[in-house]
Amino acid sequence: MQEENIGNIEPVEKEVIIQEGRENVMEQQQNKPPFFTFNFNTLLGLILLCGLIVLYVLYFSSRNSPQAMPALTIQKASGKQLSVVFVNIDSINTHYEYVKTMRRDLEGTGKRLQTEVLAEQSALEKEANDFQRQMASNSIPEDKAKGIYDQLMQKQQMLMQKKERYTQQIADQEMNMNIRLVDSVTTFLKRFNRQYQFDYIMGFKTGGEILVSNDSLDITKSVLDDLNKEYELRKK
Repeated sequence: MQEENIGNIEPVEKEVIIQEGRENVMEQQQNKPPFFTFNFNTLLGLILLCGLIVLYVLYFSSRNSPQAMPALTIQKASGKQLSVVFVNIDSINTHYEYVKTMRRDLEGTGKRLQTEVLAEQSALEKEANDFQRQMASNSIPEDKAKGIYDQLMQKQQMLMQKKERYTQQIADQEMNMNIRLVDSVTTFLKRFNRQYQFDYIMGFKTGGEILVSNDSLDITKSVLDDLNKEYELRKK
């Protein structure tokens, strides 16, 4: 019976049914979410992705390139900019291995000379005490006592001269140590600055002319690391 009914449908009704079927199919296709929709969110995502790629490249490129040193930029009246950093002299004196070696040598020389002077001074004091006991007991004649007294005065004078000579020797050695230190650090900084091209590398120390410093301009650690590396290579 159903087949008979379908067969009896008029042509116009058949066209209506077909048209309705097509509309249903098109409506289903329109309601179906597309596989990929290029809208504003998609564009934003692509931009963020490109940004991450750029940051990634810059990060690993910067790891393979020398790091820029912090520097204070000063604008001159002529329009040129000057870059300024500083090195902590106290830290150099404390942690530079070359200074430690020179200081140990200086202290060793000072102790050796001091031991020699103290030994002679102790022997002279013993002779003076013996002379006083002899004088107190009247056990030596006056003319002999005068000769012993003159000898003791001469030894004391020679000992004082030796003290002054040794003190000057230590002072000269310390001055030479400071000269070698300044020469070593200055020569190194000239090579060091070929890479960074600072206009001024200043020295900061406690009680010096610079009373306050900005720690962000302190390049002491980098300088110390390279100074000690060079010194270790020179010792080999």
